[in-house]
Amino acid sequence: MIKSGKTGVLLVNLGTPDSTATGDVRKYLREFLMDGRVIDIPSFPRWLLVNLIIAPFRSPKSAGEYRKLWTDRGSPLLFHTEDLKAKVEKVLDPTQFVVTMGMRYQSPSIESALEELMKAKVKKIIVLPLFPQYASATNGSVIDKVMEIVKRWQIIPEISFISNFIDHPLFLKAWEELGKEMMEKQEYDRFLFSYHGLPERQIRKGSVDNYCQLGACCNKYGPSNQFCYRAQCFQTTRLIAAKLGLPEDKVMTCFQSRLGKDPWIQPYTEDMIKKLASEGVKKVLVFSPAFVADCLETTVEVGQEYKEQFEEMGGEHWDLVPSLNSGDTWVACVKELVESRA
Repeated sequence: MIKSGKTGVLLVNLGTPDSTATGDVRKYLREFLMDGRVIDIPSFPRWLLVNLIIAPFRSPKSAGEYRKLWTDRGSPLLFHTEDLKAKVEKVLDPTQFVVTMGMRYQSPSIESALEELMKAKVKKIIVLPLFPQYASATNGSVIDKVMEIVKRWQIIPEISFISNFIDHPLFLKAWEELGKEMMEKQEYDRFLFSYHGLPERQIRKGSVDNYCQLGACCNKYGPSNQFCYRAQCFQTTRLIAAKLGLPEDKVMTCFQSRLGKDPWIQPYTEDMIKKLASEGVKKVLVFSPAFVADCLETTVEVGQEYKEQFEEMGGEHWDLVPSLNSGDTWVACVKELVESRA
């Protein structure tokens, strides 16, 4: 009898520049923003926008931002993902699984990770994009890239994609544990859940039967909006808040990291900060559940820049709950997600 091969596991995160040098940041931005699922406009105007405007002018500032979070180990997003891979390898049965990791942009590449699995002669590949909520610009882009690569293979094994995991019990428990740890140290007036934003047009493109109105439709989560990124974010907030027993009137969901002049999904985090300050709110605990590893958008944007804005307006405490990174409960969640598809 022929022995059945192992199952390959591919963990994919967004990516990071190779260094904080302006040239490396420019190279990263060009690859990232030239993705047609990230900036969803025709290729030629996208090329002009990215290569003649965004990358040249934004890269020096972005390089400075990356220097604020760079460590002796390099980029936190990269080494937290490496640590996650190492821990997942230890909790999965090595006789059944081969674990690899790749970044959607830059290094290590998805292609190099898939080549490793191909050389291991795996019978099946489980791809886990490390983005809790599905969006075309993140999970969709990873799926697109994987299929672009494997379509060139002579033999394509069975491939399974995990598109989102916002309601997995261990994902919620991991955030509950981190939230409780922060709340034991300090009492808070409000609880803010800040997610990475998207252009409104991308949400409308994925709307089933024009269900999405970018408003009250996100108050409920079901078959009609199960792949609406905004609806998934509001549902994530509700589920984590319920685990923590947070009062509904003290919980807010908002969206950060806008780029360009087109309308993005609202409410904007910057506007929410102004609202909190105008109401005399002094102590805010912030969650960023669109990210599973600390990165520029969590450590610098939410943890530093928004904190400064809040304090300038009279706030006293703006505390950021750290990301899941490679915590034990999150590792157990990844293990269960993988084993459920094996």
